[in-house]
Amino acid sequence: MTPGASATRPADRLESGAILFARLALAAGFLSAVADRFGVWGPPGGTNVAWGDFASFLQYTAKLNPFLPETLIPLLGWAVTGAEIVAAVMLLAGIWVLRAAALAAVLLIGFSIGMTIGTGLKTALDASVPAAAAAAVLLAVRTRQIQESRSSGGTDVRTGV
Repeated sequence: MTPGASATRPADRLESGAILFARLALAAGFLSAVADRFGVWGPPGGTNVAWGDFASFLQYTAKLNPFLPETLIPLLGWAVTGAEIVAAVMLLAGIWVLRAAALAAVLLIGFSIGMTIGTGLKTALDASVPAAAAAAVLLAVRTRQIQESRSSGGTDVRTGV
């Protein structure tokens, strides 16, 4: 054991736990939103249901993107739905975490901008979308630092590898 290793060990475990928590929380948020637009959480207008079906989701997508031609809204709706599923699966599985976190950050920043344009800044803030975007950015940054440490032959303080 290297000098001072025992002093950093609890911090290493805390960081590992925080990284896992960020991955799981981001993935859960994406999967819950996708489930909502396919009616898993209930029908449109149901308690705690944002959309309830894909048509309602596309109406909301149009509201958040008033500058886009109406013909592009279905394409955008399906594209973000697919991207959310891909990001969530990668985050849950712990594969390509840097790419998944970067994708999550881009999606969430885009959602923040769209919500601000379409419904106002307060809506985005109340839904904690900018906070989730920040978590995704931090996850991407820390994942990259860990990968760079490993590739340079250095010891990753968090994992000891």
